[in-house]
Amino acid sequence: MKPVVLVTRRLTDAVHERVSRDYDAILNPEDRVFTRDELIEACQSVDAVLPCHSEIFSAEVIARLPARLKVIANHSVGVDHVDLAAAKARGIVVTNTPDVLSDATAEIAILCMLGAARRGSEGDRMVREGRWTFWSPAFMVGRQVSGKRFGVVGMGRVGQVTAERARGFGMEIHYHNRRRLEPALEKGAIFHETLESLLGAADVVSLHCPSTSDTTGMMNDAAFARMKPGAILVNTARGALVDEEALVRALTSGRLFAAGLDVFRTEPGGNPALAALDNVFLLPHIGSATTETRDAMGFRALDNIDAVFAGREPGDRVA
Repeated sequence: MKPVVLVTRRLTDAVHERVSRDYDAILNPEDRVFTRDELIEACQSVDAVLPCHSEIFSAEVIARLPARLKVIANHSVGVDHVDLAAAKARGIVVTNTPDVLSDATAEIAILCMLGAARRGSEGDRMVREGRWTFWSPAFMVGRQVSGKRFGVVGMGRVGQVTAERARGFGMEIHYHNRRRLEPALEKGAIFHETLESLLGAADVVSLHCPSTSDTTGMMNDAAFARMKPGAILVNTARGALVDEEALVRALTSGRLFAAGLDVFRTEPGGNPALAALDNVFLLPHIGSATTETRDAMGFRALDNIDAVFAGREPGDRVA
């Protein structure tokens, strides 16, 4: 008999075809969001689960999973929605999907930077609402990013690709990371040992680090006060990195020129206080939302499931 695999959300047709071919697949074609109890119940008769970040595997949920469940193969790079220690204690393998979404997420980071710098949301609303009735040299003046300093917080796979895209604008790359990169990966980027040093140097600060107990709320009042006056914040990583009330204060006071955000503390939904501001460019967490990337993410998760049931170590194991 084939192992039973639960796919918690509607994935691409190509991924559904493969999982249905190789496993006894339980799909969710209606893309219904599971409640906690529904998730626990749905996992009772499966050998593997392929979830997204929308499914929260807390310690309490993991404690109620059946002994037959061998692997949680996440359709995401971030794994902050899974209690890794609890999974490890239960002997459940946890994997993620690194590498394959770096290009798509980097594209969104650049879009957020440009949308924030050039007042994209404000201009879009003006045209759509029929309020574009005048022009002058002082009309809709934004910030030019070419030749400015692009600061990367978290120089992992996505951070490195985003830095490479920013180089295309002639931007000088600065970064803060837990450890300095090798020169071949650094490519001339300027390393800052502390976040505070980076914040004071960059014209654009782009977040690419995971959400952990150390990074939650790292962008707070003190952090914004250290940023250059008129700087731009970009976040395509995790909403938990930013104290959103502090960000509203920094944006309304003029301390920051603008922000470009693809992630929020509350998802779905976002933050109404941020949405009310003209100087915020907003997207609904679509960093990896291309057909090519979503296919690759699903295939990568299935590669990890294949490895577990073949008795091999999965390549993307995180717990």
